[in-house]
Amino acid sequence: MALFDTDVVIVGAGPTGLLLAGDLAARGVACMLVEREFRGSKLSRAFVVHARTLEQLDARGVADELIETGAIFGTMSLFGNLELDMSRLRSRFPFLLCTPQYNTEHVLESRASRLGVEVMRGAEVVGLRQDADGVDVSMRIDGTIHTRRAKFAVGADGVRSVVRDALGVPFLGRSAVESVMLADVRLSRPPAQELALNTGAEGFCFIAPFGDGRYRIIAWDRRRQLPSSAPVTLQEVSDITGRIMGGDLGLHDVHWLTRFHSDERQVPGYRVGRVFLAGDAAHVHSPAGGQGMNTGMQDAANLGWKLAAAVQGWAPDGLLDTYHAERHPVGRMIVRLSGRLLTTALARTRRDRVMRATLPIIMKGFPPAARRLREAISGLAISYSAPRGAHPLTGRRAPDVLLTGEAGRLYEALRDGRFVLLSPADEPAVSLLPARVAHATPRSARLPSMLVRPDGYIAWASTAADPATRVLGLRSALARWCGLPPEPSVPHVTA
Repeated sequence: MALFDTDVVIVGAGPTGLLLAGDLAARGVACMLVEREFRGSKLSRAFVVHARTLEQLDARGVADELIETGAIFGTMSLFGNLELDMSRLRSRFPFLLCTPQYNTEHVLESRASRLGVEVMRGAEVVGLRQDADGVDVSMRIDGTIHTRRAKFAVGADGVRSVVRDALGVPFLGRSAVESVMLADVRLSRPPAQELALNTGAEGFCFIAPFGDGRYRIIAWDRRRQLPSSAPVTLQEVSDITGRIMGGDLGLHDVHWLTRFHSDERQVPGYRVGRVFLAGDAAHVHSPAGGQGMNTGMQDAANLGWKLAAAVQGWAPDGLLDTYHAERHPVGRMIVRLSGRLLTTALARTRRDRVMRATLPIIMKGFPPAARRLREAISGLAISYSAPRGAHPLTGRRAPDVLLTGEAGRLYEALRDGRFVLLSPADEPAVSLLPARVAHATPRSARLPSMLVRPDGYIAWASTAADPATRVLGLRSALARWCGLPPEPSVPHVTA
């Protein structure tokens, strides 16, 4: 019998790795989270948390804790002439949250710690090998090489992923824009718009407050294209910001200055045997739209319960393969969306300048287009493929419906990591449910019966009046997603 040091080794203690580790630990899966850096960073490229990510955090009981660390915005301004009303999102979180990435990491690490996860800091992964039974991960700790064996491994170690390189997986794509500057500063004269992206012939500038008096500035000067290694000065950022925003904003009290280039890249496969890639190790894109950290955390939410099912022995055939099948198209869509936003902002061609000028007119005259853009940026529009003939809700995000009795809301019911069957209290199909599926009754009798996955997506839905038809459909969904029901029914959820 093979001996394992742990069930899963996760490389990288950023938001993606921390959320995944917490999810595994919550399900009783032993995991080892290794991080090269000795301490968490106080610097932050990512700072926008979107509605769908907040919903995922709500299903883990930490959304409100994170919201307290940042600033909330109901509108998002693009290109200086288009304002998206995010308050119209159909979500419990109809807004953008701006908070430095280290706050997100702190909340997720605190959760993981409460669940028994220990982050091994100062552990640099230097090699990885896998066979039919497990994965050997070699790491350098205090100058000595140690090897740990696990059933599975996950590379959540960023754009320069050592795990991806060890697998020999290509990172296909291109460089999208060079010499983008980031600055965390205070402003003596903040702009009138609280959250805005302005563009001009000379470049673009995005300014967002963190809620504590500091502002994040992302700026690009078309006339000054320097390598990423070139130092950034406050004067350089101040000059382009003033030209784009129409006046000197009084930048001072610098917390961070850096320069980087933005790539658009994605791996062809998110799974290689027993090793998975997630977050920036699997996909990178421009900062436009604030998609990077959000997409990585949602990768983790999709992967965690599936890995737990495999470790615990109840995963149906092919369940682990659905991680790539579902998340790779999402990553591709995000690369294209953020790329299109960046291209429009840069407006290098006449076509892009026309698009930037006419987009507000299109959005105002055709409200469904504005709604689709809001939902795409927020992550609410993400859905997964469904079998032919399935109910139209299958594969879509589950709304946070109210439940009867003291059960509260759906996303509160999801906090114990189980599937949730939403149906009337007298639903005969309840007899099919294994213990890993809870049963709850929506307050609204107009909703279809739905089987909601642990990541908040609908695995099955039905409006069939015939109980036998519902039982047959639910049995098929349980076999596909939960394994064949080996256990008797469970009590109705009331709390």
